[in-house]
Amino acid sequence: MTPRTRRGAARFGLMALPVVFFAVFFAYPVAAIVARGLQVDGVWRLGRVVDVLAQPDIRHVLWFTTWQALASTALTLLVALPGAYVFARMDFPGKQALRAVVTVPFVLPTVVVGTAFLALVGRGGLLDGLWGVRLDTTVWAILLAHVFFNYAVVVRTVGGLWAQLDPRQEEAARVLGASRLAAWRKVTLPALGPAVAAAALMVFLFTFTSFGVVQILGGPTFSTLEVEIYRQTSEIFDLSTAAVLTIVQFGAVGAILVVHAWTVRRREGALRLVDASLTAGRPRGAGQWALLGSVLATVAVLLVLPLAVLVQRSLDAPGFAYYQALTHADGGTFLVAPIDAIGNSLRYAAVATLIAVLIGGLAAAALARRGAGRLVRGFDALLMLPLGVSAVTVGFGFLIALDKPPLNLRGSWILVPLAQALVGAPFVVRTMLPVLRAVDERLREAAAVLGAPPWRVWREVDLPIVRRALLVAAGFAYAVSLGEFGATVFIARPDNPTLPVAVARLLGRAGDLNYGQAMALSTILMVVCAVALLVLERLRTDRTGEF
Repeated sequence: MTPRTRRGAARFGLMALPVVFFAVFFAYPVAAIVARGLQVDGVWRLGRVVDVLAQPDIRHVLWFTTWQALASTALTLLVALPGAYVFARMDFPGKQALRAVVTVPFVLPTVVVGTAFLALVGRGGLLDGLWGVRLDTTVWAILLAHVFFNYAVVVRTVGGLWAQLDPRQEEAARVLGASRLAAWRKVTLPALGPAVAAAALMVFLFTFTSFGVVQILGGPTFSTLEVEIYRQTSEIFDLSTAAVLTIVQFGAVGAILVVHAWTVRRREGALRLVDASLTAGRPRGAGQWALLGSVLATVAVLLVLPLAVLVQRSLDAPGFAYYQALTHADGGTFLVAPIDAIGNSLRYAAVATLIAVLIGGLAAAALARRGAGRLVRGFDALLMLPLGVSAVTVGFGFLIALDKPPLNLRGSWILVPLAQALVGAPFVVRTMLPVLRAVDERLREAAAVLGAPPWRVWREVDLPIVRRALLVAAGFAYAVSLGEFGATVFIARPDNPTLPVAVARLLGRAGDLNYGQAMALSTILMVVCAVALLVLERLRTDRTGEF
């Protein structure tokens, strides 16, 4: 067997388990629910696609989904790009702590984001109490929540590259007579173009598939594709319409990922970068100090204030009454005390993290090997699909497809960690892949020549190098698993609810006590995610600051 053949066999051996996992627990459930919706007595009703898309209310959903995603992306770029510059080119006390604060909203579950803005702009919220202003059930609440959620995506994606651009290129343009604005427009902006495009596409993807934020803040007036799929599936029980909408969303997400992959390739090969620690300095002049002050004010108002109001609302009742109420089962919303959701979420997330690290680690190891062809690159793109395909469809697909031997898991607790691992595995791949690609292949070859078997090569060569990246990947997977809501809302049993499901169910019931308990549970979930993020920030090994 030639060395090239051995490398190919090793790569496909590493890919085998991830391929089987995604085929069984992602492709099969999604295909099952789509087929259930578009087939009658084994006959495909493809004309149903045209019928559904011709409905005025469905066209309105498609239009709203698209334009709110575009508006959210534009508003996020407008608000976050100054922050990207500040984090890239300015050095000031508390910068690392502020970076962690900025990133907290991104790892928060969308249910918590929606709850935080509900406490700020909803009935009885801070704005309502001060000025009588309510923004819930308006599109502005949705747009602001999307900016809150995606601010860190722009700051860390664009700011990470900006920090590594050689400032001497722009200085040379200034020496040659260009104004500050002209030098930035002709030198820096073209270099940042691929990073800005990548960040914009990521924000568009997250907002195009928005579910928890729109469901909580939009009310019955606004519905994205994801919310409409949930409504058609769980309330109207119209699987054919849900299947058509799933296909539309799948096609849109696939196109977005193709464009995103193209921008990433441009970004990787077009620039010469320098050490980020050499480009940042203390603010100089009134302009830079004013910019720093405006960014700090934006972070305080847009990111910190909603979270602070959320905590304050959870403490409104005297004697921590809302927190104490979490220890009692009322026999209505839950079969157990809401506080049990904390232990459930922690256990589910731990199992999901183990699965995600195993699957994502094997996939990253396969993708990191040299000589990857189109098939392997296609597999890389497919790993990202669970982030964009309807989680509602995946969750309901679990109930439809995994209900008969040999995969009769419908009543099993393992369904929740499996659904969470589908979302966590892509984060593991994206975190570990750059580090694995940086490992010198000659080290592996030398160990193999000395007689080390593949498992020992991994233990002695790869593992010491990627250990910290592996911990970071596990932390991201854990935080993401804690907040998964779209699929879990279908498959979490009433006697074993997760934290996001418990928050959503409490918000769905009238009464101040239920509202206060939702705020208390959201605060607990926020603290758990924030602690996980602070640990990640200490372990972070990638100086570019990217996700």
